[in-house]
Amino acid sequence: MIKLTRLDKTVFYINPDHIECMEETPDTVITLINGDHFLVLENARIITDRIISFKAMIIRRSSTMSKPSHLRRKLENN
Repeated sequence: MIKLTRLDKTVFYINPDHIECMEETPDTVITLINGDHFLVLENARIITDRIISFKAMIIRRSSTMSKPSHLRRKLENN
């Protein structure tokens, strides 16, 4: 989830996988895949950076977890 700020300064969190598009008109409008719209204070570049950071964190966490033995690649001794 990424943290965003509405125009009235209230903070909320949104799942970036549900974002369909962002527009700067000049306020930033986020449209979700279900059609909901949010006006936020952050510009599109900041939101994009937060999405990238969020997804990178997920990838880092998943790569540090030990994998079940059936998913580990077996190394061949030559």
